[in-house]
Amino acid sequence: MPTINPTDAVAEDAKNRARREPYLPPATQPIRTVVWALHLALPMLGLWLLLAEPDLNIVLQDNPSHFWLIITIAGINLVLGLMVGEASARRSDARLLLVSLVFLSGAGSFLVHGLTTPGIILEGTSYGFDLSHPVGLLVASVFAFASALPLGERAAEAVLRNQMWLRGGLAALIIGWGVACLVPDLTPLSGSPPMGTGLGGLEWVGVALFAAASAMMFQLHRRRPAVVLISLVTAYALLAEALVAGLSHRNWHLSWWLWHALLTTAFVFVAYSAYLQFRREGTSAGLFDSVALSATVRRIRADYEAALEELVGHLRRGEESRVPIADRLAGKFGLTESQAAVLDRAGEALANERELSDRLAALADIGRQARVGLPEKEMLAQGLDRVRQAYGDVRIKLVDNGRVTVNSTEYGRRDFPEDRPIRLEGKVVHPLMVKGRLAGAIEVPVGRTPQDEALAATLAGQMSISLENARLYSELETLFRQYMSPDVAQSLLADPQTAALGGELVELTALFADLKGFTSFSERVAPGEIVEMLNRYHTAAVPIVLGNGGTIVQFVGDALLALFNAPARQEDHALAAVRAGLAMQRAAEEIAEGMPGYPRFRIGINTGEALVGNIGSPELRGFNAMGDCVNVAARLEGIAEPGSVVIGQSTLDLIGSRAETRSLGPLSLKGRAQPVHAYVLSGLR
Repeated sequence: MPTINPTDAVAEDAKNRARREPYLPPATQPIRTVVWALHLALPMLGLWLLLAEPDLNIVLQDNPSHFWLIITIAGINLVLGLMVGEASARRSDARLLLVSLVFLSGAGSFLVHGLTTPGIILEGTSYGFDLSHPVGLLVASVFAFASALPLGERAAEAVLRNQMWLRGGLAALIIGWGVACLVPDLTPLSGSPPMGTGLGGLEWVGVALFAAASAMMFQLHRRRPAVVLISLVTAYALLAEALVAGLSHRNWHLSWWLWHALLTTAFVFVAYSAYLQFRREGTSAGLFDSVALSATVRRIRADYEAALEELVGHLRRGEESRVPIADRLAGKFGLTESQAAVLDRAGEALANERELSDRLAALADIGRQARVGLPEKEMLAQGLDRVRQAYGDVRIKLVDNGRVTVNSTEYGRRDFPEDRPIRLEGKVVHPLMVKGRLAGAIEVPVGRTPQDEALAATLAGQMSISLENARLYSELETLFRQYMSPDVAQSLLADPQTAALGGELVELTALFADLKGFTSFSERVAPGEIVEMLNRYHTAAVPIVLGNGGTIVQFVGDALLALFNAPARQEDHALAAVRAGLAMQRAAEEIAEGMPGYPRFRIGINTGEALVGNIGSPELRGFNAMGDCVNVAARLEGIAEPGSVVIGQSTLDLIGSRAETRSLGPLSLKGRAQPVHAYVLSGLR
């Protein structure tokens, strides 16, 4: 994984290119893994060869060269330990702390090993000269193994909480070991060593710990590929080999110099990898972020994401400050000047992309809000609220007496030749057109992104369409609702295909009502009085039917047909129908009380299956219901007494014991072979 950097979080183009290329991280490529393993095996093969062929394992004693080599290795370790320790303090990361202790323990032990070189402080070879390097590596192996563990939150907190003890204890160990090895005759460590000096096999514990640490770090590298991480994996493996090479105890032979070469290679490799990462990033702020614990990596990413969101929000709001926000973020995250410039450009590009996405989303929402039945004022109010969230201070005004006033400026049709917009400073005014006529104007802020003017034109077009649709639907709804039931009108507005000829079988309850004595009444009065009487009755009856969920299919003179459960579905359609019938009779009675000569309603209700749909011809059609149950309802209405409601057996079966009825017995109805059981309904319990 590259070092985490805020510029990486916004370099979308580079990421997209990388996704298009077939790529595997180095740790997941089998060939590279095999080559890497072979390189690590070569030192062990060389050690075996030197030990197997004593003639090749020659003696090369050069005390000054040895001293300066070891001091250089100790210096490299010290620098690496301090750098990783500083990263650990900055990131509050336990793994980085433990890795820094690996380098610092190595630096201390190698320093003592170098100072005990014969002829530097002590005259001859000492016990401490032989033991300093294996003891130092053994201590480092413990820290290395701990650093490779997937530390949980509590374990990581414990490590950080005790870091002063860990650092202090290591420093005390190194100082004590150095004094014991360098002060003549203070301890046996400053004296001459016996043959085959070693740690009694404890070196193999260090080898195992380094090997395990290397394997665990390699697994981390597979999930999070990074140059510094693979260098650390290699260093741990080489340090394990250095411990193995030191077991030969043949000072100044080639096999003895081999572990010096392994130490040098291990730490120089880590230092060189860090240098390469520094050259690529231009800063040391995140050199070792890839080694950190997963929780730390997530926290770093969250910090960068929050910083990027701050930058994008700042750019989108157009705020000005004495110190550019990109520079402030560069100081916060240790970015170079070039990285800050990239961050600034990337943030601006991301801000523009966010603006574009928000505005496209607002356009989509405007399209969804322009639905059937939404009143014009409500549609404009909702649309304006949504648009202002994405476009800023948008203003919409409608035409009044042929003129439209936006922001104290008055516009007419001639101000928009060929429907072209008017461009102002930071704004653009587009006409809202309905059927080729000026219906209003919309003022939209522009200048934030290159697409602003195109998006403003699209918004104006969408608002014009929404306004025209709202007015068209309002006109159609007004027209339809005056000539058909609201359910049918709403269905036609939502889907014109519902007007096609045909239908479906539906269980419904049909209600027939007419005025008994209407013919004789018509003979006695003028036509105007007939219309007045019908309008009074129907004005009372229609709201009752609609209020109970019914659909009025037709008026025929003094009669009306209403359906329940068609086209709108009702679970209790039979109960709704009888409620409507009883309420109609009560309303008719109130009307007739003031007009003694008026005829009275008689109502028949029946339930059953019927074909419901559009019946007629391609040129002229109507919504209706056909079937035996509808015919029976008409016949029951014909036998009903004025002011009464007669229901069929099927309707009574659905209502049950709630109905208060009087049986009329089986009736032979005109045009029907089988008798029908009918009942006079007087009320509901």
